[in-house]
Amino acid sequence: MSNASRKAVNLSMDRVLLEEAKALEVNVSRAAELGLKAAVKKAKEDQWLAENMAALDGYNQYIEENGLPLEKYRQF
Repeated sequence: MSNASRKAVNLSMDRVLLEEAKALEVNVSRAAELGLKAAVKKAKEDQWLAENMAALDGYNQYIEENGLPLEKYRQF
């Protein structure tokens, strides 16, 4: 990622954790970015699931009532 696509921000962090990270030479900016990336991914997954829950429930109900489509062709 180039510097042109990065933005400086101010964060509040636990002082002891920050001191430990610095002592271990952890790149705090990179670690925060990776943590934020994981949190955004999880939030998107949760949002997708919430938006599609009705369709998933409907499909599961169909399967319960009618069985799997093309089930007679399964070889396992």
